[in-house]
Amino acid sequence: MPLNKKNKKIKNKDKIITRKSIIFFNIIEVALIISIIILFYVSIPLSSTKVIYIPNGTTNNTIKYLNNRDYGLNVIDKIIIQSLGHPQSGWIDLKTNYMTKADFLYKLTTSKAALKSITLIPGETSYIFLRQVAKKMNLSIKKLEKAYNKVAYKNDGNILANTYKLPFGMKEDHLIYYLFSQTNKQYKKISLKIFGEYDKKKWYKYITIASIIQKESASIKEMPIVSSVIHNRLKKSMALQMDGTLNYGKYSHIKITAKRIKEDMSSYNTYKNKGIPAHPISSVSISAIKAAIFPSKTSFLYFVKNEKTGEHNFAKT
Repeated sequence: MPLNKKNKKIKNKDKIITRKSIIFFNIIEVALIISIIILFYVSIPLSSTKVIYIPNGTTNNTIKYLNNRDYGLNVIDKIIIQSLGHPQSGWIDLKTNYMTKADFLYKLTTSKAALKSITLIPGETSYIFLRQVAKKMNLSIKKLEKAYNKVAYKNDGNILANTYKLPFGMKEDHLIYYLFSQTNKQYKKISLKIFGEYDKKKWYKYITIASIIQKESASIKEMPIVSSVIHNRLKKSMALQMDGTLNYGKYSHIKITAKRIKEDMSSYNTYKNKGIPAHPISSVSISAIKAAIFPSKTSFLYFVKNEKTGEHNFAKT
């Protein structure tokens, strides 16, 4: 082979190697720039509530949900989340209000909130319950009551008697919203099943009757019979004259006296007022709700406690 052809071939080979090297280093340079940009991006500070709720669903749904709450996530965040795993669902404890975006995205895929069980006993008033929640969850009773009053449809009966698992670090307004939304789902579900509709005004009349049943009944078995007495007296325009209606709010566990009956001028006083009170007296169980809607068919107008059995004797006269 002539020397000049050989040299030309070597030069072409060197050019190819040089070109490939330039392309390689350009790729490395671009990758480094992208890495620096991503590192800078994920180090951006982010503020959040310590505890947040993430609905069950895809990564896209999680990002959409968070963006509706002003978290400002984008495609980069989606890629990072997917590289880390899958977003947790339910209540997530972030431990702090301030973190980097990297910390936030990592915690979305790994953290769960520590839950505390809170039980609202059937027949307990929201006044007492909110104080129990404030103490157990280390929250402000003033903020809880403010949040409660802001969204409450009635003074009481807005939270179904039940055991709720609540995460520590949950803000007062979030906690109230959660309890109300869970209750409203249950109320709506039962109402649709029975009536085929959810008329809130009509429904809360039954909740009010259910709260009286809850206070007056000695057992679940008695509830439909107590309900029949209430309905029978209402039909005859008779005052209900039931002590339990005066165990509202802060008076939840106070013994009713003749003095109290004489002095209480609220709508809860069914000795002075005909009909049912303007508001439910307390929380109710599903059993009490069903009894309010489906009373036993009786002619009873009166009942009195049997001191031996602890239950009630019922009578027409």
